[in-house]
Amino acid sequence: MTIGIGGSNEAIELEKIENRTHDVQPILLEEYFERIEKATRLMKALSVKALYLNAGTNLYYFTGTLWNASERMVGALLFEDGSLEYIVPKFEEGTFKKYRQVQSTINCWEEHKSPYVLFGKLLKDKNSIGSVIAIDESSPYFLVDGISKANNGYDFINAQQITSACRMQKSKNEIAIIQKAKDITMEVQRAAAKILRPGITVSEVMDFIQKAHIKAGAASGSYFCIVLFADDTQYPHGVSVPQTLKENEAVIIDTGCKLEGYLSDITRSYVYGVASEEYKAIWNLEKKVQLAAFEAAKIGSSCGSVDDTARKTLAEAGLSPDYDLPGLPHRVGHGTGLDIHEYPYLVRGSEIKLLKGMVVSNEPMICIPGKFGIRHEDHFYMTENGAKWFTTPMHSVDNPFGY
Repeated sequence: MTIGIGGSNEAIELEKIENRTHDVQPILLEEYFERIEKATRLMKALSVKALYLNAGTNLYYFTGTLWNASERMVGALLFEDGSLEYIVPKFEEGTFKKYRQVQSTINCWEEHKSPYVLFGKLLKDKNSIGSVIAIDESSPYFLVDGISKANNGYDFINAQQITSACRMQKSKNEIAIIQKAKDITMEVQRAAAKILRPGITVSEVMDFIQKAHIKAGAASGSYFCIVLFADDTQYPHGVSVPQTLKENEAVIIDTGCKLEGYLSDITRSYVYGVASEEYKAIWNLEKKVQLAAFEAAKIGSSCGSVDDTARKTLAEAGLSPDYDLPGLPHRVGHGTGLDIHEYPYLVRGSEIKLLKGMVVSNEPMICIPGKFGIRHEDHFYMTENGAKWFTTPMHSVDNPFGY
């Protein structure tokens, strides 16, 4: 029997979990101003007069204003001098004030009027006519289309080279928040493994993981949760009709939570019962590939080179160096922060250099068609001395959590 898998129940494991969030420090106003200052430096270097931040992650990152994107234009124009002009529907003004963190003028538009005309007026008031304007890369097409049609003579560009350049390198406090979220999810992973039993359903496991995340201090529970048994584990993001667990079957649990807006994301793979020799061999290969990718992550190395190293290790073991199965069908990793997937990406061809403060997943999943899949997913962040794990990788196939 695999050590640490099964042998307990939901009530016992839930009782053991305690709130871990008492010492979490939120992002302070000072840090939002530092982010704005960095963005304006990048804007000046690119001759960008204004940057539009749409409701959602980028508006939240730069201004601390948590507002979901919708069919109505809500956002802010950040100008090269560091000034902000919010754009908000008039009827939402009162509510918006309660969410706004960085204080600045709120410019309102009525339901029967065009926010895109208001957008142009703000540019004109700042003497930005005919200049380069960067538009939030997450902006929906209707918004970009409306802005461009109502405002001729501007050079509209994708803002990603500014926004991602800021968001990719996390601050000390961002790293600390992410670490705490990881600690919570790691405890939940250990507890979830212990409640497994023959006949348990995916929904039962997911329900426990939700409750466990909440008890550990993640108020909204699981940000996402994927639970897979048997040959369902060969499909990275799940199946439409999940199986119940049986003896000696493969298990994948991939889950995370949100803390101060920042996300955790950890996957664990093991067998409930006794693993086959084939499973053991691929499990150990997965561990070897994950370690190879980690060791390749050096300051100044390209993200693509980390993916290349993982695939080279797979090829040396006789699997595909590309995306063919059996093998690794997707990129090795992705950045994580306020979004579960964000820049940088550990993917073939990426020339983005690894820099201090970058946070990425390391999950070179191996899929064996018709049989099983194995994904060890831990994240690391870049320090001056290289990569550092947030969580300790899987220990061994017979004792995955290292008890």
